[in-house]
Amino acid sequence: MIKYLILGAGPAGLSLANRLLDNGENSFLVIEKEAQAGGLCRSELVDGAPLDTGGGHFLDVRRPQVTEFLFRFMGEDEWNPFERDSRISLPHAELGYPFEANIWQLPQEQQVAYLKSIAIAGCNLGQPKPEAFTDWIVWKLGGKIAGDYMIPYNRKMFGENLNQLGTYWLEKLPNVSFDDTLLSCLNRQAYGSLPGHARFYYPKKYGYGELWLRMAQRLGERITLGNAVSELDLTGPGVLLADGTRLSARTVITTIPWTSVKVRGLPADIESRLPQLKHTSVNITYKAETMDTGAHWIYYPDLSIDYHRILVRSNFCTGSKGYWTETNSARYRPDGSPSYRNEYAYPLNTIGKPQFMQELLSRAGKNQVLGLGRWGEWEHFNSDAVVQRALELADRLTA
Repeated sequence: MIKYLILGAGPAGLSLANRLLDNGENSFLVIEKEAQAGGLCRSELVDGAPLDTGGGHFLDVRRPQVTEFLFRFMGEDEWNPFERDSRISLPHAELGYPFEANIWQLPQEQQVAYLKSIAIAGCNLGQPKPEAFTDWIVWKLGGKIAGDYMIPYNRKMFGENLNQLGTYWLEKLPNVSFDDTLLSCLNRQAYGSLPGHARFYYPKKYGYGELWLRMAQRLGERITLGNAVSELDLTGPGVLLADGTRLSARTVITTIPWTSVKVRGLPADIESRLPQLKHTSVNITYKAETMDTGAHWIYYPDLSIDYHRILVRSNFCTGSKGYWTETNSARYRPDGSPSYRNEYAYPLNTIGKPQFMQELLSRAGKNQVLGLGRWGEWEHFNSDAVVQRALELADRLTA
């Protein structure tokens, strides 16, 4: 019996497997349903240049341990460094992200309107935090930013019923106080904490998917592609594959969505609540025309536009043209352009999810089934965070 069965060959599974090899552990197998490794970070050649079919994925520079590990597979000299330029497109203006740090880029009368709204936001008046998502947004940012940007943008990205979402994760948003916003308007520069990917790397010659292909190649026969997991059995622990093969291991690490397979061996009360785990699907659509902008990506809160953001490929992918859009699949309308659907794109931070996931992972862990990464832990982790968690888990397993 092998020691470790790893479900999914995205950043989580590939990083875990390669770290196990680094630590001298050879008794493992990675199972991937797609014909190509990489998960949401896969790339395809479209119109003569790479396109990241899972959306916008970049290598953040904030975790030296992660970049040092990944540069072993794709050397630092194979990447271009960038200072993030992300913007928000409003009907009559465009400003930098985050919104509240860049109000100074708007005409003065609009700055005043936003400042007045922020000044009377509940967080600045000492009012208690609301529990409903939309109320929290107004409480934190004021009614004008909420109405012009945050609420419509999140409706486009996560669906119409925003109050199914909890507020526990909103503390991760860039923290820009009213004082910071006021100072930014007075001094005409952004204040407050920087958003994720403030500095990032993107490959010079390839899409982001090339990195993960190289990591998969190192695994040799320890990775199986093109065979989906149809059943996860905690009692073995083990799995049933789509081709009828049953596999067992001392420990199973799942990086695939819990709701994408039949899970056996859970107590009835936990199994009945698995459908509480919600997610959104997105379509990535390529457009050939090159935009006249220096931005790397742009957010679009306008509800009359189907997509919620654009990734301007020509501004970070060497030798490319055009851009791609990211659209919640419920809003997607095909127009003949090349498009890629990602059924599992974003896990939703619904009310009660942290408590349920703690219960699920605790019970599964007692049966030597561990959850890892965006889908194994049902958290909206960026790839660098996923890699770090995989490295730490591999080190614990081999300690």
